[in-house]
Amino acid sequence: MIATDKILKKPFISEKATILSSDHNQYTFKVYSDATRTAIAQAVEKTWSVKVRKVNVINVKPKARTLRYRRGKPGHRSGYKKAMVTLKVDDKIEII
Repeated sequence: MIATDKILKKPFISEKATILSSDHNQYTFKVYSDATRTAIAQAVEKTWSVKVRKVNVINVKPKARTLRYRRGKPGHRSGYKKAMVTLKVDDKIEII
């Protein structure tokens, strides 16, 4: 089993993530690339003392772009992995 500090990086805060947390009880996190669904669920349950119903995992691909400071040479933003965690009906997480 992986330690919980090597699974969750930070909460993912965006307009869509805020709407999902308030309306559908889903919370979004950036996670390390080697984290699995079961490990993510265990880490969230252990950290916030809640029950996880479902975990969706999304690999966000790196985005190509040109960099101004390299005079038009191509570069890219790094990709990351995010997890959308659905909790049981009565559970809540206070992120902020």
